[in-house]
Amino acid sequence: MGRRSMTRVEKRPGSGRGRTRLSSVSNAMRLITAFSEEEYEIGISDLARRLGLAKSTVHRLATTLIEMGMIEQNPQDGRYRLGLKLFELGSLVRRKMDVTNEAQPFLKELREKTGETVHLAILDQHSVLYITKMESRQAIRMGSVAGSRAPLHCTALGKALLAFQPQEAIETTIARGLTPHTPQTISHPKAFRQELAAVRARGYAIEDEEIETGLRSIAAAVRNYAGYVIAAIGIAGPVHRMTKKVLLSHARDLVAATDAVSERLGYQPVLTQQMRKLA
Repeated sequence: MGRRSMTRVEKRPGSGRGRTRLSSVSNAMRLITAFSEEEYEIGISDLARRLGLAKSTVHRLATTLIEMGMIEQNPQDGRYRLGLKLFELGSLVRRKMDVTNEAQPFLKELREKTGETVHLAILDQHSVLYITKMESRQAIRMGSVAGSRAPLHCTALGKALLAFQPQEAIETTIARGLTPHTPQTISHPKAFRQELAAVRARGYAIEDEEIETGLRSIAAAVRNYAGYVIAAIGIAGPVHRMTKKVLLSHARDLVAATDAVSERLGYQPVLTQQMRKLA
């Protein structure tokens, strides 16, 4: 067995302040979650008692949260309630959940039609984030887990998501590096820009053994009511079933599914274009 090494951890200056800041964040979260449907307004004395904190501490936390819009204070009796900023943040989560809910029947239909694994994914933190998966019933199939991530540049889902983002986002992805995963990975910036242009032109993206040898996939984007790409749906399978001819044969059903989900989210191409011209 190899030798085990021990590392002495020295206390760094300011570490106590770091713990204090974390404690403040924790207390702020406890304050926010103290509210409920039954008690949507709570006075400072009740908050202090529930949180086990001094009134002065609760007042200090509440003042900061009010400045951030997280909570509000009733001007008549001084009691606190949740603020509109939390509603805005909740709406962001709801929009993503709406995509999941609306896409569900179309994902299932695509899985039944193609016999392959179907994914719904979003662009998050410069990567593909798998939200939902309808797994193929075939013995040999693509393995993935909802909540896992994949690169943008070498997946069909990633290219479908990235192709319709602002040029700045595309250049950021390129600057972060187009790491080769297989000999088929498009790793040259010029070729990658051309690939994304082709995705925009035809309306769907193709991945031909670019992230994993033996795997092919096709994906298309989902738009929200404002016309912005917020998600993508992809079909993936092993190359012995997903020949290039079979892959392309799935394009019509795939695009029809993403168009249907986009429509369910309120996307109307002509109306959206008119609104953008007026903006």
